[in-house]
Amino acid sequence: MPISEKDAARRGGLQPGPHSAQTSSADVVVVGAGVVGCSIAFHLARAGARVRVFDKGGVCAGMSARSGALVRMHYTFPPEAELAWKSLGYFENWSEMVGSGRCGFVRTGFAIVVNDANAQRLHSNVAMLKSLGVETELVNPAELRKLEPAVRVDDVALAAYEPRSGYADPVATTESFAEAAGRLGAEFHLSTEVAGLVVDGGRCFGVRDAGGQTHLCDAVAVVAGPWTDRLLAPLGIQIGISIERAQIAFFKRPLAVRHCVYIDAISGSYFRPHGNDLTLGGLGALAPETGTDPDNYRQSNDPEFVDEVRARLLARIPQLREAQYVRGHAGIYDVSPDSRPVLGAIDAVPGLFVAAGFSGTGFKTSPAVGAAMSELILEGKGRTVDISAFSFERIRNQRLIRSANEYSMGAGFGHTL
Repeated sequence: MPISEKDAARRGGLQPGPHSAQTSSADVVVVGAGVVGCSIAFHLARAGARVRVFDKGGVCAGMSARSGALVRMHYTFPPEAELAWKSLGYFENWSEMVGSGRCGFVRTGFAIVVNDANAQRLHSNVAMLKSLGVETELVNPAELRKLEPAVRVDDVALAAYEPRSGYADPVATTESFAEAAGRLGAEFHLSTEVAGLVVDGGRCFGVRDAGGQTHLCDAVAVVAGPWTDRLLAPLGIQIGISIERAQIAFFKRPLAVRHCVYIDAISGSYFRPHGNDLTLGGLGALAPETGTDPDNYRQSNDPEFVDEVRARLLARIPQLREAQYVRGHAGIYDVSPDSRPVLGAIDAVPGLFVAAGFSGTGFKTSPAVGAAMSELILEGKGRTVDISAFSFERIRNQRLIRSANEYSMGAGFGHTL
């Protein structure tokens, strides 16, 4: 339900709760200052809304800073692929699209490699992606080796290649969205935990921070990652987010070795270059620790993870055999029941919106998600991309997203494509 004059008038009549020493108001409150929350704030502010952003930490204090930050279009669910495709235009034209800061986008190309069991699925998915306008092509092993001389292809049945894909800087991207939103009038309340949602007559009219202050508004967008269900629970609403610890590691790469961004569906890994001399490798769910406390978890790499991700890198790029481990870290995935984001209004509570459950894939789609969520909140419908397929109603009614051509991934990859 979009913001309306009736909503604004109703908000004006709301009385603060008994523990609220003060009240303040805005058109939209965004809970969460990660890359998606800051993108939503930017797009709302650009459309003229008065926006306040709250985060218990700082800008990019959570999983966004720990993202692998791949920028690629290859998905098996068309609306998700469209979000990534529409986001690419931002990464490629950041100064024109956002107007300040930088995103650090580096174009490297992207390849997904599959075995015989996934070859027909790859055919179907590439056809779907091309129908959306994505620049991608099927390549056979010999063609892939010509594009990528360092790659091992003897176990590859087929690959798909995207020449315009690459990676970006997750911290710079998030901070740039925040700076641009602030320049347009958005207010950021950092180190300010949201303790609860303010609901009156079944409608959400704001948030209450941990200090007892009430912040009234016409709409609240909860973009709180693994903390989202905690805020929704008092309203009897749950997405069913699983909290999983996931890791990435950086290895020193010989200067002579070059490679693009890869998803290796055979070994079950993803990796990308990082600058001129590092390779980042990840396994989204190697022995995932479900139920992890997002406020208290081990942020360093496990030794067995480092060994395993190195082995899977070597399976595809043998010249990385001497690559030394440099550093790494762990972060927290907020995993939805079908590993796809939940985007949109909570119909049972007018004025309440959610963007959560990205399952480790939110960074690359964050520009288009921000645009579509802003349009939904202010106008009632996402125009940049129709995000209705990601609605909370699919969770409530157990109509989970299952793509027709999902891949069987190598063990430990961590999420569906």
